[in-house]
Amino acid sequence: MAKKNKKRVKHVPQRTCVGCRSVLPKQSLIRIVRGPEGVRVDPTGKAPGRGAYLHDIQSCWERSLKGSLARALRTSLSEHEIEQLLEFMTTLRDEMVANKAVSKEDMEQKEA
Repeated sequence: MAKKNKKRVKHVPQRTCVGCRSVLPKQSLIRIVRGPEGVRVDPTGKAPGRGAYLHDIQSCWERSLKGSLARALRTSLSEHEIEQLLEFMTTLRDEMVANKAVSKEDMEQKEA
């Protein structure tokens, strides 16, 4: 009996944003890690330590810095760590800009 060639659907890891609690693919979120050097942004997503994930939208970062990020990392954030995270947050896009960019992309895709 011949085997049927079925295309396998590749598994996409899902993670939850600690700011807004929405579940998204891991690649679309930014990882924050509590490691031996303290809490920091992990651009590779492979640093050792306990990790938490956030959108690249400032509003999610603002909400998470109020307590949910510290809870997810099972630690308390020092003033220095909060300053570093806020500095990184300023490089992120604003939610209104993000929503406009998404809707503009949707419009372009519908036209094509």
